[in-house]
Amino acid sequence: MRDHPRLPTAPGFWRSPLRGPWFTSVLGLVLLAGITVLFVTGLVSYAAYNPDLSPVNDTTPDKGVLGFYLFAWPVGPVWLYRLTQGVHVTLGITLVPVLLAKLWSVVPRLFTLPPARSLAHALERLSLLLLVGGGLFEFTTGVLNVQLAYVFPGSFYPLHFYGAWVFFAAFVAHAVLKAPAAVRTVRRRLRAEPESDLVAPSPDPPTVSRRGALWLVGGGSLLLFLTTVGQSLGGPFRRTALLAPHGGADPGGGPNGFQINKTAAYAGIDAAETGAEAWRLVVTGRTGTVRLSRAELLRLPQHSSSLPIACVEGWSTADQWWRGVRLRDLAALVGHDGEAPDVFVESLQRHGAFRRAALRANQVADGRSLLALSVNGEDLSMDHGHPARIIVPAAPGVLNTKWVARLTFGDL
Repeated sequence: MRDHPRLPTAPGFWRSPLRGPWFTSVLGLVLLAGITVLFVTGLVSYAAYNPDLSPVNDTTPDKGVLGFYLFAWPVGPVWLYRLTQGVHVTLGITLVPVLLAKLWSVVPRLFTLPPARSLAHALERLSLLLLVGGGLFEFTTGVLNVQLAYVFPGSFYPLHFYGAWVFFAAFVAHAVLKAPAAVRTVRRRLRAEPESDLVAPSPDPPTVSRRGALWLVGGGSLLLFLTTVGQSLGGPFRRTALLAPHGGADPGGGPNGFQINKTAAYAGIDAAETGAEAWRLVVTGRTGTVRLSRAELLRLPQHSSSLPIACVEGWSTADQWWRGVRLRDLAALVGHDGEAPDVFVESLQRHGAFRRAALRANQVADGRSLLALSVNGEDLSMDHGHPARIIVPAAPGVLNTKWVARLTFGDL
C-alpha cells in the first residue's frame, strides 16, 4: 500500500520539480543564520526582565538550569530593548515564508516508510519531529502574541520559553548533521541534482525555476519585513506597519496621543480610585512607610527624562518627554539615602501578569528612572497611567508599571 501513487508514502506522489538538495540547502542556510539570531535575541529579551530578581518577574515553573541568568539588565543605551526585541519580532515574522518553504521542500521525508530502519534512523526521525513541531509551535505562538491574539492554553511566557529550548536543541542537532553538506551543495551551484529522496522520480514540467522560487520566497519575506518593521521604529514609520496591531497612525492627538498596550478600562481602573481625594502612593523602606498624595509628589523635586516605551510584541514609541520624581529620591524618603536598593512596584490594577513588577538597584539608581506624573508637558492620561507610572530607561514596557499604588524598597 505504501507504493500506491495516491498515498504520500509513495515516491511518485511528490512531483514538484523544485524540490532537491540545492533548493533545500539554500533555505536551510538562511534559517541557520536567522534562527541563531532569534535565539540570541530571545535570551536577551529574557534577561531584560531581570528574571532572578523576584518570582514576580518570572513565574516560569520548574525552569531549573534553563533559567540561567547572565547579568543585571543595563539602563543604557535607552533604546537597547527597543532594538533587541524589535530585531527578534521583525526577524521572526520575516522568516515565516522561509520556514514554510523549507518545510514544503522536505515534506516527502516526513512520510518515508518504514518509520525507523535502525536506532540511529529512529533518533534522527525523532529529532526531525521535534524540529518541525517546535519550529511551527514557536513561530505560531510568536506571531499570535505579536497580533495580540491570546488564544494559548496557558501563559505565552512559559509556553514560548520551553518551546524555544526544545526547538533550539533539535535545531542545533539538525544543523550539526546537515549544515556541512548544505554548504557543499550550495558552493557547487548544482544544476543537475544528485540522487536524493527529495528529487521527484517523475517530476511535472517546471513552471518556475528554483532560483525563481527563491526570489518568490525572498519577496514574501521582504513584504512582511516592510509591513512590520515600522512598529519597532515608531514615528512616521509606524504608518507602514500595516500587518501590526500597533501600526498605522497613533491612537490620538496631543501630548498623550501615543501608543498604549492596555487601556484603563481594560485593566479595570476606576476613575474614582485615582482621584485626588482617594489616591495615595504608599512608599515603604528601611525607616518605615510614608503616604503621599499627588499634590505632595508634585512638591518634591521634579526631573525630566526623554525615553521610549518598547514592548515584548515588538512595537515601540518614539522618545516621549516624561517628568516626575526620581525613584532614587523616593527611596531616600524611606531611609535609602546611600546606595539605591531594589524596588517592588504594585499597581492599582487587580488582574494581569504584570500588575506587579520588580526593578533592580541599578535601575532605581539611574537619574532617568522616574515615577512619572506627566508626559510631553501634560498630566498623564488615564490610559497612560494617571495618577503616576514608572518609566525606566531600556526596560521592557511591562516593567514600566502604570497606575502605581505602592513602592517597596529593599533587597528582593
